[in-house]
Amino acid sequence: MAFAENLKQLPGVSHLAAINLLNDAGEVLATIENKPGQAGSLAVYNHLAQLHGAITPEAARKGLELYAEHTEDARLNPGKHPNIDRLIGLIERGETMKVKQVFAI
Repeated sequence: MAFAENLKQLPGVSHLAAINLLNDAGEVLATIENKPGQAGSLAVYNHLAQLHGAITPEAARKGLELYAEHTEDARLNPGKHPNIDRLIGLIERGETMKVKQVFAI
């Protein structure tokens, strides 16, 4: 399935303003906001965190499947898709990131 089709299958994120991605020390490594250009990634990362409790290497592999055609584009063009690059890096390094939801007011 294409990324747009995969997004339709994921839980909505209208209640979220953003998610923060944290290291083991609780430091914010990145923020994905609920705004154009990031809302799809917000939905993917939020879904992965709900299923796996964090963004684990296993969750990251599932995320790459959800990103569908964008995953190959990210592999061919490092830096073009930073949220996909992050998942690829987690798999390569065997790392896990915690996710903290930031709720919309």
